[in-house]
Amino acid sequence: MNPCSPGFSGDGMADENIFLLHAFLLGVFLTFVYDQLRILRKVVPHNGFLVGLEDLGFWAFCSVEAFLLMYRESSGKLRWFAVGGALAGMFLYLKTASPILVKYVSLFLGKVLGMIGKVARFLGKPFFLAGRKAGRMCAQIRQSAARKRKSFARNVKKGLTRRVKVLRIFLTKH
Repeated sequence: MNPCSPGFSGDGMADENIFLLHAFLLGVFLTFVYDQLRILRKVVPHNGFLVGLEDLGFWAFCSVEAFLLMYRESSGKLRWFAVGGALAGMFLYLKTASPILVKYVSLFLGKVLGMIGKVARFLGKPFFLAGRKAGRMCAQIRQSAARKRKSFARNVKKGLTRRVKVLRIFLTKH
């Protein structure tokens, strides 16, 4: 740690222990953030492209967080015990809190979203029925207009045929 940095105690071993603790907590935090993605994926189905995009964003976030930790705590030097501390934090979190959190939070959110969906379907039913009725009315109007066009075309044809006959009769007499 830099002697000019805030919080420098001068005791190298204590500073490295604090750095190790921060690395451990970073591992727990990063795994917790990834659990949020896992919960989201369980509750809202994702295709492969979205999963890849989310993972890319997550790893970019992880790299920035790890870099900031290294920058703040060890002047940007990679300290392997910090990497080990972060991995230990990830492993411990994955084996203890993660399974419980992912299972029950995704179950809870799934139930909540299911209830919201039922309420939305119930509240939207009048709009759905009105839309269906409007669609039927539009279809009837289209059919009626098509019948009227056919009838109009038939009447025009009959009128033209009559006029042609009258014209022929007139031309043959003269």
